[in-house]
Amino acid sequence: MRKKATKPAGQALTRSEILKQTIKTGIIKSNLITMFAGLTLALYTYHLDPIEKLPAALYALIGTILVIGAAGAFNNLYDRDIDAIMERTKNRPTVTGAIRPKTVLWLASVMAVVGIAILALATPLAAFLGFLGLFFYVVPYTIWSKRRSVYNTEIGSISGAMPPLIGWAAIYPDITHPAILGLFVIAVIWQMPHFYAIAIRKNEEYRAANVPMLPVVKGIRRTYLQTNVYLVVLTATSFLLGSLSLGLMLVALLMNGGWLVLNIWGYKRMEPEKWARSLFLYSLLHMTVVFSTVIIYSLVGIIWG
Repeated sequence: MRKKATKPAGQALTRSEILKQTIKTGIIKSNLITMFAGLTLALYTYHLDPIEKLPAALYALIGTILVIGAAGAFNNLYDRDIDAIMERTKNRPTVTGAIRPKTVLWLASVMAVVGIAILALATPLAAFLGFLGLFFYVVPYTIWSKRRSVYNTEIGSISGAMPPLIGWAAIYPDITHPAILGLFVIAVIWQMPHFYAIAIRKNEEYRAANVPMLPVVKGIRRTYLQTNVYLVVLTATSFLLGSLSLGLMLVALLMNGGWLVLNIWGYKRMEPEKWARSLFLYSLLHMTVVFSTVIIYSLVGIIWG
């Protein structure tokens, strides 16, 4: 989900391209799927009128875009030194000098403040969750654990799982319902096998940058085994959706079980690069299918309910 510059060397990026890469629009787009899953599920669960809640939905959309963009910009600003070492990040505008650090700092700060303020127009809880997601991504993950702990992925997963909570909280300010807690747990667990796949593919780059990703510190086999553990847990979380819909539960079971089978089969039959790439692509498919199914299920329930 992380993108690097694709322009040939020496060809200048446009301002819009610099902005997109600085705030990581690819990550924003993928997280909006999970945010809308939480939002539409809240509408369906509490039988709320989507028209009446349209302003809150717009606040959630705009606020989430700004907060996630701010997190991405802060991350790019802080990680300039290690990004310069890694092939997939060495052409980011913050590395090449296409955008000044001071400009990035101002951009990220303004986006963070405005984004949280807009989320507050929906509900104070949505704003608090937006702040919490931003804080976890910038401080415990980017500044502290990414360079120091093999558990950096687990720590970073908290911020990555905030969007569905934000979407739900923007519509109904109570996140203790089992439905949204289930989505949150799924979003947390999903991130470990997803980022482990990236770490396996870019193992040598992370090693060169001295980033203690699991494959770098513990090796590929340990990463494979730990991925299996998380995928088993993820498969078990499918049953959290059973109280909502048998269909949702079956879709989740199919996608989660398929990921586990691919991991076991691929590890034994594929070259490491191909295996890791397959896992990465499947993780994107998994997220899209599972959370889009929640959105479709909720919208159909709202329309026909």
